[in-house]
Amino acid sequence: MALTGRTVSWWVRLLWPCPVAVPRGPPVWLPTGLEACQRFYSSRDKEKIDMSAYPAESIRNFSIIAHVDHGKSTLADRLLEITGTIAKTDRNKQVLDKLQVERERGITVKAQSASLFYNYKGVNYLLNLIDTPGHVDFNYEVARSLSACQGVLLVVDANEPQMNTCLLIGAVVPYHRNRSTEVMENQGIQAQTVANFYLAFEAQLAIIPVVNKIDLKNADPERVEKQIEKLFDIPVNECIRISAKQGTNIEKVLEKVIEKIPPPQFNTTDPLKALVFDSTFDHYRGVIANIAIFGGEIQKGHKIVSAHTNKRYEVNEVGILTPNEQPTHKLYAGQVGYLIAGMKEVTEAQIGDTLFMYKQPVEPLPGFKSVKPMVFAGMYPVDQTEYNNLKSALERLTLNDSSVTVHRDSSLALGAGWRLGFLGLLHMEVFNQRLEQEYNTSVILTAPTVPYKAVLSSAKLIKEYGNSEITIINPAQFPDKHSVSEYLEPTVLGTIVTPQEYIRKIIILCQDRRAVQKEMLYIDEHRVMLKYLFPLNEIVVDFYDALKSLSSGYASFDYEDAGYQAADLIKMDILINGNPIEELATITHNDKAYATGKFLCERLKDTIPRQLFEIAIQAAIGKKIIARETLKAYRKNVVAKCYGGDITRRMKLLKRQAEGKRLMRKIGNVEVPRDAFIRVLKRQPEK
Repeated sequence: MALTGRTVSWWVRLLWPCPVAVPRGPPVWLPTGLEACQRFYSSRDKEKIDMSAYPAESIRNFSIIAHVDHGKSTLADRLLEITGTIAKTDRNKQVLDKLQVERERGITVKAQSASLFYNYKGVNYLLNLIDTPGHVDFNYEVARSLSACQGVLLVVDANEPQMNTCLLIGAVVPYHRNRSTEVMENQGIQAQTVANFYLAFEAQLAIIPVVNKIDLKNADPERVEKQIEKLFDIPVNECIRISAKQGTNIEKVLEKVIEKIPPPQFNTTDPLKALVFDSTFDHYRGVIANIAIFGGEIQKGHKIVSAHTNKRYEVNEVGILTPNEQPTHKLYAGQVGYLIAGMKEVTEAQIGDTLFMYKQPVEPLPGFKSVKPMVFAGMYPVDQTEYNNLKSALERLTLNDSSVTVHRDSSLALGAGWRLGFLGLLHMEVFNQRLEQEYNTSVILTAPTVPYKAVLSSAKLIKEYGNSEITIINPAQFPDKHSVSEYLEPTVLGTIVTPQEYIRKIIILCQDRRAVQKEMLYIDEHRVMLKYLFPLNEIVVDFYDALKSLSSGYASFDYEDAGYQAADLIKMDILINGNPIEELATITHNDKAYATGKFLCERLKDTIPRQLFEIAIQAAIGKKIIARETLKAYRKNVVAKCYGGDITRRMKLLKRQAEGKRLMRKIGNVEVPRDAFIRVLKRQPEK
């Protein structure tokens, strides 16, 4: 008979102090001794590995980089299986994708590392693998992972395009940023493949091209190999043809990793120098830092110092990831692993920090280039009593995702909150989803905006801000036109890879988004690479979805920062009965002001509940009204009791009602409900 939860917890408490078996044990179904302990601390009492058997010459540190859904995670699964790191079962799918959001969306969000042991020609090698995301919004994860590597596997899909099933039946399907849409796109070299190649090339890493999915009936590896040779100048004979799903030629990939990727050039006799390239927070053990050792060695009991905070810590545990935590006696130069040192505050483990031995200071490593947010959004708790809980959750999640910037903010309608900076719209959606799933918090996320700049001409404002150029991340900060010499908007250099039959539609779409064509290159006889200079505001919300719809899902898109350019920007206010609503103010280009204003007014009309008096909803630029919608009042039929007679009786009743409505409008205030803000600001409706 099953026991209650209270009985189970009693048995665990009874067994907890002593991990050995006791004469009067619990029922057979209850974990005892060591097994019970390991359920709570996965790395406790595991047999420690001696890492001194792997000098720098027998270490290879490498990443897997590719476009979305080209098979990075599947290849990582096969590498883990073939090296004996995990047991070979049918359930090994996305083993390194540990987050719930990754498994739900089918995309890699966080770079994950694993240490593999492999014997090649009688020599034991330690292979440190890092699986990286493929979407442009998580490009920072890729760049950060490459800092701990000496080489990369560049994976490219060999599959030929197939017609979208939805299109065959005439359905119109909106595209969302996850793997389900990327499966339908034309494979081969894609926009993010090009971006990832140049990241590795600029870091001077060894690049091994891998052509994946050769087992599919529509695979054309010869075509893909020619694309690689034309774009990247890598000879065809250096490409490895594999099927990660079937496990074909995986051994050859490991052999190439050992032969082509150089070992790390570090020395164990040097002073300790460790780079923190990622970190997570554990409620019981504090911060768990992922480190790459650039010199010296580290073990439990060592006293270390953080170059960023200058605080001293004692090392509690070091180990490697296989992919679960596996404690070791020491970590040596050239190796990659994790470290627990009693860091209890999330601010103590900064990504890019250098750790060194106490009283043995070293020159800090360059760290990582600070990331520049591309999209800003306001985040507020649904209930202000949850403010402190949300603050704690934000601190812990930003430790794990250091590319998010956080600034305090407040709103009259939504209360105290924050303005967060993200690398893109998908990044924003995933961050919000992780908050809900991992920390059980519910938030209001406002519409995304981009950071504008203004060059001030007023001496008073220059003195107030301390600079002639200011950055505007909130429309409420938008300075008046008379005190500004020019406004600047952010731009990006976008790369589009598409089949040639969709070129005309895509060029029209780009021109509609105020883009300027910079380059047009035919990759082969079927596919074209276009480069456009886009205003960031034009692509941040729905450009990706529009591009996918126009190209039947076959085009891919990637972008990089291209600085700022002068633009005719205006601030548009939304008025309700003549009163401006600060949360709905927006910055837009002058050419698109009318369309944006009309859309917001129509949306508010459908959202705000009707009152007993008429409500005027207006979009205004300065004092000029550019769009208006009127929300009609509820009205009683005051002439229902008139059964005929003189018309003056009817007119008298209607006039009295109109006077009452006028008076009510003077003294009545329209309070826009919070859910109305959410519906208007959060997302645009499906058209």
